[in-house]
Amino acid sequence: MIDLYYAPTPNGHKVTLFLEEAELDYRLHRVDISKGEQFKPEFLAISPNNKIPAIIDHAPADGGGPLSIFESGAILLYLAEKTGKLLSPELRERQATLQWLFWQVGGFGPMLGQNHHFNHFAPQPVPYAIERYQVETQRLYGVLNKRLEKTPWLGGDGYSIADIAAYPWVVSQERQRIDLNTYPAVNNWFTRIQNRPATERAWKRAETV
Repeated sequence: MIDLYYAPTPNGHKVTLFLEEAELDYRLHRVDISKGEQFKPEFLAISPNNKIPAIIDHAPADGGGPLSIFESGAILLYLAEKTGKLLSPELRERQATLQWLFWQVGGFGPMLGQNHHFNHFAPQPVPYAIERYQVETQRLYGVLNKRLEKTPWLGGDGYSIADIAAYPWVVSQERQRIDLNTYPAVNNWFTRIQNRPATERAWKRAETV
């Protein structure tokens, strides 16, 4: 059993997407970030950076006591290695998958997050910041599109944790002022993931907490 501490954000959706694809049993614990629940001491004990998501695995592979993991990329890698799913054992595809996973957590997510913030939540308009993050968002979508023109999935031939990491950030493309018709390979990839049964289940679970 996996306990998932969660909010329905792109980073939160990453983990439910994996858990539904892998058909693992899990419990959702909603962390209401609008009320500051991420700063409670009991959450800090498993997520030192006060960010969702975080998990507790009650049956880790070493047979020891419950193991807590924080940071969405680390969680995806841990779960992939635990289950043997959504991360190829073949050297080259595995390394490609990990590169695109780290590309997402290091750039695609943070830059799109800043785009979203300055376009929708900044207390006053900051034209320089709006322009900076819009241009970078467009550049990153271009990088993603070029990759997906070459391979069906980010890691190569198989759907993987790299795709799971990137997809939830693309869900909000309209609020990022992105037209997916400008990025046809991304649009095709997005539609294929959107129509996966596990994706549909993950979004339905979000409605229950």
